[in-house]
Amino acid sequence: MTSSQKQDNDKPPDPAPRPARYWRVAVLGNIKERGKPLPPDVPPDAGADFDYIETIDHIRAAIETDGHQTVFISSDGDLPYALRDYKPDICFNIAEGLGGDAREAQTPALLEMLKIPYTGSRVLTNAIALDKYLTKRIWRDRSLPVAPFQEFTLGDEPLRPELQRYPLFAKPAREGTGMGVDNRAIINNEFELRERVNYIIRTYDQPALVETFLPGREFTLGVMGRRDAKLYSRHPEWYDKDGFHHFPILELDSSRSVTPGVYGIEAKAQSVGTEGAPGYLCPADVEPDMARKLHHFALRSHIVLGALDVSRTDIRLDADGNPRLIEVNPLPGLTPDYSDLCLQAKAEGIRYEDLILEILYLGASRWGMVPARDIPLPAKKRTGPLNSKPATGK
Repeated sequence: MTSSQKQDNDKPPDPAPRPARYWRVAVLGNIKERGKPLPPDVPPDAGADFDYIETIDHIRAAIETDGHQTVFISSDGDLPYALRDYKPDICFNIAEGLGGDAREAQTPALLEMLKIPYTGSRVLTNAIALDKYLTKRIWRDRSLPVAPFQEFTLGDEPLRPELQRYPLFAKPAREGTGMGVDNRAIINNEFELRERVNYIIRTYDQPALVETFLPGREFTLGVMGRRDAKLYSRHPEWYDKDGFHHFPILELDSSRSVTPGVYGIEAKAQSVGTEGAPGYLCPADVEPDMARKLHHFALRSHIVLGALDVSRTDIRLDADGNPRLIEVNPLPGLTPDYSDLCLQAKAEGIRYEDLILEILYLGASRWGMVPARDIPLPAKKRTGPLNSKPATGK
């Protein structure tokens, strides 16, 4: 035995689960180009939830720090052929989709059909989460707190009695990233209601969601993990006994943003810390009892919709200071020093590279690509998510 071999044998074993070999990882997303004019037949904020190529580059660089090979593949009509040619071991999915009422489910559906492993939530969760009306119905039926709401498909539907008190708030029912949300989203009378609802239906070619305006503080909370996350995590110390990691609460202070009181597309487009941007306060100054409620509701919203491995839930307080769920994002943004989840991770000292690799390894473990640690787990509780078993694959 050589001296170098002896030194290697003397080293303690690496406790982190490791794949048997390095992977070919395809990062899948939709790219927006700076300065490129929009077609005339699309909404003025079309593609706002797409990523800049710099975000893709950051994700690829983070994955490559652990030795894996990466490539970016655009999630467009050529995606099936590009996947066939590249033959990835796993896909890191942040694709928003190209249109339709469940566009965020398009890429996961294709990957399931081709039996290619991928990160994040599966088809049904991505489809439902983009539909704010359906999401709120599910939450309401599972006794989670939501503001009174109504969907308008024609524009002339009578307003339900529980909503006949202004102000109200209107937005497209099947969009994300604050699309269709600006100062005119706050509705003060019947005329403004009909004008805004019909604008949304006409411009976005989808129903409008109207709900009671929530005037209180706004928070967003990230959740990562699942019951067996510790078995596959590079950082098992991050997770509670239930298998989930609860990121610090981020408060969104829109009082000084370009759209005061509204966290919409214009406010979200501002760089953090610049004039006109909202305040991003993390960890938020929240009383312990309220913090427990917010974390509980964020976890329940994640579980009830069957989200996998990572999500971010938006919550706002009503006029009486009670939390109301707004929406859940199973494809949270991952731009360093900008996206809400990344700001939450940074606030507690989690490096961007570790966040990205954790999402990658949690996803890969669902497909048998990562060996498990030999540690006991608590007894499983039935939580009733929409989907929890991975599709048959590697």
